[in-house]
Amino acid sequence: MRLIRATSYAVRTPPPHWGGYFWYFVRLETDSGHVGWGEAAVLFSMYGLEKSFHQLVQDVFARYLDGRDPMNREVLNKLMYAGLCSQHADYFMAGVISAFDLAMWDICGKKLGVPVCDLLGGRFRERIRSYTYLYDLSGKDLTAAAADWSNAPKRMGELAARMVDEGFTGVKLDPVRYTPPGFPPLTPFEITMAEYDQAERTIEAIRNAVGNRADILIGTHGQITPSVSRRLAKRLEKFDPLWLEEPCPPENMEEMARVAAATSIPVATGERLAHVHDFQRLFAAGACAYAQPDLGSCGGFTAAKAISSMAEAYYVLMAPHVWGGPVIAAAAMQLDAAIPNFLIQESIYKSGGFFDEIVKDPLKWADGDLIVDDRPGIGVELDETKLALHAAV
Repeated sequence: MRLIRATSYAVRTPPPHWGGYFWYFVRLETDSGHVGWGEAAVLFSMYGLEKSFHQLVQDVFARYLDGRDPMNREVLNKLMYAGLCSQHADYFMAGVISAFDLAMWDICGKKLGVPVCDLLGGRFRERIRSYTYLYDLSGKDLTAAAADWSNAPKRMGELAARMVDEGFTGVKLDPVRYTPPGFPPLTPFEITMAEYDQAERTIEAIRNAVGNRADILIGTHGQITPSVSRRLAKRLEKFDPLWLEEPCPPENMEEMARVAAATSIPVATGERLAHVHDFQRLFAAGACAYAQPDLGSCGGFTAAKAISSMAEAYYVLMAPHVWGGPVIAAAAMQLDAAIPNFLIQESIYKSGGFFDEIVKDPLKWADGDLIVDDRPGIGVELDETKLALHAAV
């Protein structure tokens, strides 16, 4: 079996843009007729570079994968890492490597007729606990909904209760100022006393609304300073959140470790880290209790399995990050099923909308849990006609 073709898709999502304004997919074909799907999760760093993504996919495929056997997926992953990153983690390039890695594992699962989780070692679980952001289900645009997180405590409590009533056991939001995508904001920043007060009222409203039926997860998108995180955590500890996520930008793990040591709220981080060595430094610094690799940017299954094994040795639990399309979500499910130290997975509500529109068979849900079944490979197939209708370029 040999790889013969790579096709890239840069897709512009329609409102309300849950999962991002653009999704980036890769389709790999083999001479045996097997097809695999991958996805690159690069948050907002690739926005405006859709043409570059298409060219990059073709160039990387031609140099590293064309004519190769995808059964040698881990070898090919290492070759791309050595050649494209010079063995130093690179978030942007790791997204491309991840997309190819996921697609090769997808092909291997289909070739053998089994889900990827069975190739990773078998199933610890078949129900995947998930959490969701507090999306406004009225269809409000993502940016407008994000503004509510820090401005409407009562409304956030109502949304949280609704999500928990639907079966979710974890809800997340950014209770302080959130800068929407576009040109990168100048971060980290300080917040005002009014913002501290508002954040406290917001988390209090959610805790009063959900009681002990669900965990509260606090996001910051790495936009505040470590000193802000320490002061904020002191205010919010009494509400017993499950975690404080990215309490400072990911570039300084020692500062993140100081935040972790200063609060009883566990720290979660990792969505912007790439490959195993980034996570090794994170764990060695004692900077987090929960690791959040994204299967579309950490190096794919090959890297994520190594990260989870290393996390196990540090007693760190895994909570894969999902912000993108259905391939990343399905891939995260496969990893979750196959590792012992899984905690919870991010989800884009319960999929639906455009998320389900572009797949041939949607992911399966039971209350707030995703259900692993016996579909071979990653478990989703994309509708190329629908992708073409929403092409960004």
